[in-house]
Amino acid sequence: MTTSGLDIISGNDMTRIKAVCEHQRGLIYVVPAERSWVCAKEYLPAHALAGFFRELTALDNTEVQGLMQQWGIYFRQLPNDQEGADTETPAK
Repeated sequence: MTTSGLDIISGNDMTRIKAVCEHQRGLIYVVPAERSWVCAKEYLPAHALAGFFRELTALDNTEVQGLMQQWGIYFRQLPNDQEGADTETPAK
């Protein structure tokens, strides 16, 4: 079976996102924090990651922008009222 190499593992007080391919292996931990109190527990990982990337890209730091481009990672804040908004085209 083909997978994306991402495995989301939910626990009581943390969510782990395991990222694995033949060249890279890593584990991202998402835990309750100062900026995530407003969100329900089951949505905390999405809230934390979207908020983190929103703030990271808002820094307008050329080093961060360059690193994200080198890895092919782009982030676009979606409007709250448009769940079906176009998610296929990255903002640059």
